[in-house]
Amino acid sequence: MGFFLRLILTGLGWSFGGPLGAIIGYAMGGIFSGRPTAIRSEVNDTFGNTEEKRDFNVTLLVLSAAVMKADGNVKKSELDYVKRFFLQNFGQQRAESYIKMLREILEKDYNLYEVSQQVGRYMDYASRLQLLHYLFGIANADGTISQDEISVVNLISDYMGVSSSDFASVKAMFIKETDSAYKILGIDPSASDEEVKKAYREMAKKNHPDLVSNLGEEVRQAAEKKFQEINAAYETIKRQRGM
Repeated sequence: MGFFLRLILTGLGWSFGGPLGAIIGYAMGGIFSGRPTAIRSEVNDTFGNTEEKRDFNVTLLVLSAAVMKADGNVKKSELDYVKRFFLQNFGQQRAESYIKMLREILEKDYNLYEVSQQVGRYMDYASRLQLLHYLFGIANADGTISQDEISVVNLISDYMGVSSSDFASVKAMFIKETDSAYKILGIDPSASDEEVKKAYREMAKKNHPDLVSNLGEEVRQAAEKKFQEINAAYETIKRQRGM
């Protein structure tokens, strides 16, 4: 299993082993060095000081690598875009460490099905929805989302156990169409006014930022943006219908 992986699964308290733990252990070995106590401090500073934060942040890195490799070729320009994405979302110090670890992960082949299934088993639903939102943000880092990237994010979503309507909702936040507001709320344009209200309440409930506040302020702020998209979709529909 290796020293770094054993350290992650014991001294750092990571909740998962399996394929995801193996990838993380491989990447950690490539970027962290020194005494175990120093490594523990450095990892906590980078990925968070709780198990939930660390699990979420390193899972984001692993799944981000899959999206970046969706078209079979990771370009320097793509890596630069993703670096800016992490910089905007997590700050300078963490962004630099994330990119170092991401480079290690990009060099390793892994089974996307097994990794995503493992995430689905261990991570709560609200956190999985936020992961999905991040992945679309990374796919859109260069200003456009390719069909290959959509397909990979769709696979990850399906493997993680996210419903097709919730996937379509997050997708509609990034790929705008005439009925995007309805897709964001997970309903058809033919839905009644009461169905629209009910859909909004349900979508707001499952995407409320407070559900991911345990993952840190950066993640909560990103969830706020997602929540605002849901509110904006609801307001758009209300204006269109004169509700």
